[in-house]
Amino acid sequence: MAIRTTNISSLKKIKIETYLEVFETISELPKDIQELMNKAQQARENAYAPYSHFRVGAAIRLTSNQITIGSNQENAAYPSGLCAERVAIFHTGALYPNQEIKAIAISASSSSQVLDEPIGPCGACRQSMAEYEQKQKSPIAIYFMGETGKIVKVASVLDLLPLGFDAKYL
Repeated sequence: MAIRTTNISSLKKIKIETYLEVFETISELPKDIQELMNKAQQARENAYAPYSHFRVGAAIRLTSNQITIGSNQENAAYPSGLCAERVAIFHTGALYPNQEIKAIAISASSSSQVLDEPIGPCGACRQSMAEYEQKQKSPIAIYFMGETGKIVKVASVLDLLPLGFDAKYL
């Protein structure tokens, strides 16, 4: 992410740019990320989504090369559900609290349409992932896609959540 500042009289304008890498197919990804995205797609099939019919899977690779997964889990009391990304990252934090996260792969599908565009994580998931990135003091690469089609990569969660909230404000 690049930030540029411009001063015009007393007004200060800040331009924030995010750089994305776009892959046309899974086969263009590095082999380890292909495996990670395949795990995310498999996890997506385990989603519990009886209300939205929007299924999401996430897979996390640690620096030890261990892979953990998560899928969205809905609930009739809507705020009680949890997105795949947070299921995966909290599960990883509980099992491997001292290991760093290297990359997260996310895949989404819908029973009402074919999702052939990359589907990025929601704001709450971006904030949760940013907390782990800040905790480990190193970037986490995020790869995301729909059911088919292109895959987007960002080098850091901060590319998805510039000017994010963190513990330094508490």
